[in-house]
Amino acid sequence: MKSTLKVSSTIFKSIGAILFICLSGRAFAQTASQESLNDLSVFKAPSKSWQIAGSVQADINKTNILSFSKGTGILVNFPDKKNKGEDLYTLAEYGDIDLELDYLMASGANSGIYLQGRYEIQLEENWGLRNPKSVNNGGIYQRWDDSKPEGQKGYSGFAPRQNVSRAPGLWQKLKISFQAPRFDAAGKKIANAVMLRIELNGVIIHDNVELSGPTRGSVSNTETATGPLRLQGDHGAVAFRNIKVTKFDSPRPTERSTTNANAVDPIHIGASENIVLRSFMDLPGLPRVVHAVSVGSPQKIHYTYDMDNGMLVQVWRGGFLNATPMWHDRGDGSSRPLGMVQGLGKPVQSIARLSTDQATWISDTAGTGFKPKGYVLDENGIPSFLYKTYGIAVNDQSKVLEMGRGFSRKITISDQVNDLYFRLADAENIIQTADGMYLIDNQSYYLRLDDAAGSKPIIRDQNGRKELIIPIVKSLSYSILF
Repeated sequence: MKSTLKVSSTIFKSIGAILFICLSGRAFAQTASQESLNDLSVFKAPSKSWQIAGSVQADINKTNILSFSKGTGILVNFPDKKNKGEDLYTLAEYGDIDLELDYLMASGANSGIYLQGRYEIQLEENWGLRNPKSVNNGGIYQRWDDSKPEGQKGYSGFAPRQNVSRAPGLWQKLKISFQAPRFDAAGKKIANAVMLRIELNGVIIHDNVELSGPTRGSVSNTETATGPLRLQGDHGAVAFRNIKVTKFDSPRPTERSTTNANAVDPIHIGASENIVLRSFMDLPGLPRVVHAVSVGSPQKIHYTYDMDNGMLVQVWRGGFLNATPMWHDRGDGSSRPLGMVQGLGKPVQSIARLSTDQATWISDTAGTGFKPKGYVLDENGIPSFLYKTYGIAVNDQSKVLEMGRGFSRKITISDQVNDLYFRLADAENIIQTADGMYLIDNQSYYLRLDDAAGSKPIIRDQNGRKELIIPIVKSLSYSILF
C-alpha cells in the first residue's frame, strides 16, 4: 500500500502550535508559530513612502493613484516626488514559512514579494490579461545573467497557470508555502528552494516549483538557510493587509508529496468560443442551483445564470468548467468553475414589485407569476435569457467587456409596471466611489451603472446586509467589473 502525504490542519495557540506530518509511514512533530506583520515596527527603517491606513481605494482610470484614510491594519506604499519608494525588509529572518496576505494595487502598479529577500513572486496590475508570463501577476520572476546574449538574459521564470487577478482597487488574496534551500554541515547547498504551493484568489497557480537560485533583483546571489521577508516598494502604489507568517522552528521534511494512484483524470471544458452548458451548480454556503446555465467565453471570463430566479449568481476569470462531478462514473449532475470566482449573493428574484423602496425583497416566486422561457443565441453564440414575471416579458443578456474586464448586462422589459425594482447587488457592504461606481462586498468587485433611463439607485439596509436596488421602467444597463 502506497503512503501519501497527509498534513493535519495547524491549530494555533497564543504562542505556537505543533504541526504533525505523516510521510511514508513516519511521523514528524514540528513547532510552528504565527506572526502578524501589519505594523511598520516589524520592518527595518521604512521609508516615508510607507504609511499605515484604515482604508484604501484606487481609481481604475488613473495610473499609480491610491486614496486612503487614517486608521490601522493596512500597509500602504505611495511613492511620489517627495517620498521615493523603497522596499520593506522584516527585522526577523525566516526559513520554511507559510505566508498569507491580502494586497491591493493601483492601476498600472508593480510590486513583488521576495521570500528570504531572494525569490520573487511578482505582483502586477494585469486586469484582463489572457495569457500571463513569469513577469506578470502571480509569476515566479525569472533569474538573470548579464553575460548571456540579448533576449536570453532572463531565464528560469515560471508563469502562473492562469490569470486569476482582480481589477485595480480590489483586494486580492495570496497564500504561499515556501521551503528554504538546504545546506550540509559544511555550508554547501544540497537542495534548492521550493515554492511548494502558491494560491491566488482561491486558485492554485504554482505547485512544487523548484528554484535553481535567486531571481532577478535579489539582495544577493548567495543563498542561505534564512532571510528576511521583503515587500517591493519602488515600482508603484500598493497596499497590504492581514499579513500572517507561519514559521517553523526546524526545516520541514524535504520529500515531495506522492501522486495518488487512485485519482480520477479531471474532465475540463474549455471555452475557445462562446459556449453554454447546463448543469447543477453548488454555491459555497448556499442552496444548489438546479437550473444553472454556465456561459463561457474565449476572453476567459464566464458566468452562471440561475434560470429559476433570472439572476447572475457568479462570475469568474480563468478556466471554464470542471465537469468531472457531472460526467465521471454515474455523476451527480454538477460542474465547478475552474478560475477565480466572485459570488453575487443568494439566488433570489432579480425583479420585484415593492410597495416602497424600503419594503423587504421577495424571497420566492409567489405572486409574481414567474415563468422561465429559456434562452436564445445571437449570431455570436451569446445567450439572451427570457422569462415572464408580473405579466411582463423580460430579456436579459450579458456580454464580455472590452479586454475581458467584466460583463455588461442589459435587461429589457416589455411593459411598464408601477413600483417595479431591480436588485443590483446584495452584500456585506456597498460603497459609492468618487467616480459614481460602487465597490461591492469588501472591495471584491465594482458595479457601474451605464443606463437606467433616469432612475437613481438606492443603497439600503436589509437583514444586517446592504442592498443596491433601482426602479426599472423600460430597460436597465450596468456593468460588473472584477
